[in-house]
Amino acid sequence: MVFEGLAEKLQNTLHKLKGKGKVNEKDVNDAMREVKMALLEADVNFKVVKDFVNKVKERAIGAEVLESLTPGQQIIKIVNDELTILMGTTQSKINFSSKPPTVIMLVGLQGAGKTTTGGKLAKLIKKQGKRPLLIAADIYRPAAIKQLQVVGGQVDVPVFSMGDKQNPVDIAKAGLEHAISNGNDVIIVDTAGRLHIDDELMGELQSIKSNIKPHEILLVVDSMTGQDAVNVAEHFNEKLGIDGVILTKLDGDTRGGAALSVRAVTNKPIKFAALGEKLDDIEIFHPDRMASRILGMGDVLSLIEKAQANFDEKKAKELENKIKTQSFTFDDFLDQLQQMKNMGPISQLLEMIPGAGKQLKGLEVNEKELVHIQAIIQSMTKQERQNPSLLNGSRRKRIAAGSGTSVQQVNRLLKQFEQTRKMMKQFADMDKGVKKGGKFKLPFGNKF
Repeated sequence: MVFEGLAEKLQNTLHKLKGKGKVNEKDVNDAMREVKMALLEADVNFKVVKDFVNKVKERAIGAEVLESLTPGQQIIKIVNDELTILMGTTQSKINFSSKPPTVIMLVGLQGAGKTTTGGKLAKLIKKQGKRPLLIAADIYRPAAIKQLQVVGGQVDVPVFSMGDKQNPVDIAKAGLEHAISNGNDVIIVDTAGRLHIDDELMGELQSIKSNIKPHEILLVVDSMTGQDAVNVAEHFNEKLGIDGVILTKLDGDTRGGAALSVRAVTNKPIKFAALGEKLDDIEIFHPDRMASRILGMGDVLSLIEKAQANFDEKKAKELENKIKTQSFTFDDFLDQLQQMKNMGPISQLLEMIPGAGKQLKGLEVNEKELVHIQAIIQSMTKQERQNPSLLNGSRRKRIAAGSGTSVQQVNRLLKQFEQTRKMMKQFADMDKGVKKGGKFKLPFGNKF
C-alpha cells in the first residue's frame, strides 16, 4: 500500500476528531501534535512539517470550523487541502515541443531505476500517439545499454546506441539527429548515474544538457530513500535546473517522506509515480488524488481511468448478450480475469475505493489464486470451456495435473463458476421483469 504507515496514523488521528460533535482548540492542538509526529516518522522534511502543521492549525482554529455542525469533517477537509498544496495542487504534464522532437533527459543516482523508468515513460508516451526513441547514454554501468535494449524491446520502442566506447555527449547528439531523420517525435535520454553526487557526474550532465537542449529534465528519485531523496533533488536542481520529478518504488514506500517533501523543498512538480515493477506501472501524479488516498478517501477517478484503459467496448457488449442469453463460458470468464489483471494488483485497486483501506485492513489478497484459476481454465479443452458439464472425474484429474493444482481446487472453481452463472441468470430475469413491468424475486431474497 502507498504510504501505508503514514496513512494509517493520519487516518486514526483524524478519525478521533470526526467522531466528536464539538471540537475545541485543545482537541485541534492534540491532533496536530499527532499529525506532526506521523509526518516526522514518515521522514518528511522538518521545515516542511512545521509549515504544514502551522497552516492546518491556523485554518482549523478559525471560528467557522470550531462552531460548525461538523467540525471534525471540516478539519479533515483542511488537512486534505493542505496535503494537496504540499504535493503540487494540480497535475503537471510534460511540455511537448511544438517543433518535434521533444527531448526528455532522465537524470538521477545509480539504483533509482532510471533505465526501467525510461521504458515505462516511453510506453506511456507511445499510448498517447507519439513515436518515442530511447537513447542509451549510460556507458559506465555494466549492462546498462543491454538493459535499455531489452526494456525497449518489451515496450516496442526503438533504442539508439553507439556502444560503451563513445562519449555520452556524442551519443546524445547522434541520437537526436537519428530521431529527426527517422521521424521520432519524442526522445528519452537515459543518462549515467553515480552512487553519490560528484563534480564529474554533474559536469557530464551539464555538457549533455548544453548540447541537446532538453525540453524536460526529469529527476528519477527512489521513494524509499526518504529524506536523502530530498537532498539529491536539491543538488540536481541546483546544478542542472530540473523540470520535474519521477518517484519510483512508491508501492514499497511505507514512509512517503520523499513525495511529501520534494515538491516543497525544490518547488519542482512531481510529474509521474512508478507504483510497481511492470512496465505498465507508471501513472501521472495527481496531488489531489494522492492526498485522498493518504487520508483513506480513495481515488475513484484513477480507478475509472484504469478501467477505461483496459475496457474493450466490443467485448463488453458481447458479454452483455451472453449474460442475457445465458451462454457465459469459461472463455468469457478468462477474458474478464485478464482485463482485471491488466488494471494492476488487486491490493492497489482496493486502495482507490473510498473507505476500503480501513474496511479491508488485514484482508489477504492472494494474487496467486488468480494465477491458479487461469492455469485451470487454460488446461481445459475448447469443448470443456464451452460446456463444463463434460467435466467428469477423470477430466478433472487431468486438468488438475495439467495446471499444477489439486482436484479440490478444480472442483471449487467449477462450483464458483456455476454460482456466477446462476446469479447472472437471475440478474437477466430481473432485467426482463423491469422492462416488462412485471414482478420478480430478488436473487438474494427480500432482505439486504
